[in-house]
Amino acid sequence: MTTMENPTAHGSGNAATDKFKSERVTSDTSVERASAIYKDLLGALAGIVDKHQVTYDEYRVLKQWLIDVGEYGEWPLWLDVFLEHEIEKVHYNRKGFTGTKGSIEGPYYVPNSPKLPSKCTMPMREKDKVAPPLIFKGQVTDLEGNGLSDATVELWHADEEGYYSQFAPGIPEWNLRGTVEVDENGNFEITTLQPAPYQIPSDGPTGWFIKSYGGHPWRPAHLHLMVKAPGKRAITTQLYFKGGEWVEDDVATAVKPELILDPQPNADGIAEVTYNFVLDPEA
Repeated sequence: MTTMENPTAHGSGNAATDKFKSERVTSDTSVERASAIYKDLLGALAGIVDKHQVTYDEYRVLKQWLIDVGEYGEWPLWLDVFLEHEIEKVHYNRKGFTGTKGSIEGPYYVPNSPKLPSKCTMPMREKDKVAPPLIFKGQVTDLEGNGLSDATVELWHADEEGYYSQFAPGIPEWNLRGTVEVDENGNFEITTLQPAPYQIPSDGPTGWFIKSYGGHPWRPAHLHLMVKAPGKRAITTQLYFKGGEWVEDDVATAVKPELILDPQPNADGIAEVTYNFVLDPEA
């Protein structure tokens, strides 16, 4: 993992790229399918050039920007913000899933977070405890509503300043990251902090891209989750907060109505919310 001296787009981007490169993913895409995809991709680009009569100066700007994205290590960021939501939607619909809706993973996932019991508090610093707390609880079930005792609920999210551990300096390695092992009935109860909306790194080429069309770099406050159980389809999703800033205008276009939480104060005045995860059989 790249070590950063300050939370710049360059540092964050390089960390995301290093993480992605370490996985060395592959695909079983056939030559015929690859040929069809590439042909349509290049045809779509040619159509855009013709439709908008793109100039040579604009073409050269594009080439320089593509080089900059690579040098800043921002391809994971740019693709996850602007394309992953479409990939995720196609994946969910193609498989015919009926359980909990998924959402984008984003560039800041790190595997193998510390295991935590079904009722737990997320790893956090003393300074994080100043932020408003959140109790997040629920159950993991199959399609028939049976609790899955061998499920895990992996949770990660930004701190109260919008930074993720391992992608910004001065934050403990596993801060606000954990893999919760549910109880015998599939239940869990996690105490964490309420995350805040944050800007994606905007002082690099992804930010320049957004500025060029008059957009904004903001994501609404959200929780990242990956829910798994043997023999079931793993869910990667994000949960948002009702009435939260940028929920209606997420730069990553990842918000879905089914994924919006509405925490309410419990008897102790702490925001509390219940959300159940329903897992499809493994395809």
